[in-house]
Amino acid sequence: MSDLLIRAAATGDETVICAILRELAEYERLETRFRLTPEIVGRDFLCDSPGLCCDLAFVGDEAAGIMTSFPTYSSFAAARGLYLEDFYVRPQNRRRGIGRRLLAHLAARALAAGAIRIEWSVLSWNQPSIRFYENMRAERVDEWHIYRLSGAALVELARS
Repeated sequence: MSDLLIRAAATGDETVICAILRELAEYERLETRFRLTPEIVGRDFLCDSPGLCCDLAFVGDEAAGIMTSFPTYSSFAAARGLYLEDFYVRPQNRRRGIGRRLLAHLAARALAAGAIRIEWSVLSWNQPSIRFYENMRAERVDEWHIYRLSGAALVELARS
């Protein structure tokens, strides 16, 4: 796709970032957990020391997709990695190679940073995404479970 542009998010993208990530939250049936605002995007994504990297895909002037990631480190492997936090291509732009190009962009960034892998989570019901990832030869890691400590449990543990 020759009219596809993938670039790092920049000041002025706050509203489109929020809009696309809200679409992702709705798609994943997690909209009740969505708290992101344009102000938070400016504070956490587009500051001097961002909490994560955000890339946007554009077809012409239209935002077509988004990807956020942050660095990780594997002490056992003694190597860097990247964690893909958010990945979404708007429905009207799917099946055009945009998702693959976004992941290829992230893979190139990972290799340039000396990373040995990219990891992410996918909801177990999301078969279209699972097929997409497995078609690119991504491997599901079945021997690990994701755990989360949040809310009252997090506060309680911190106070103990």
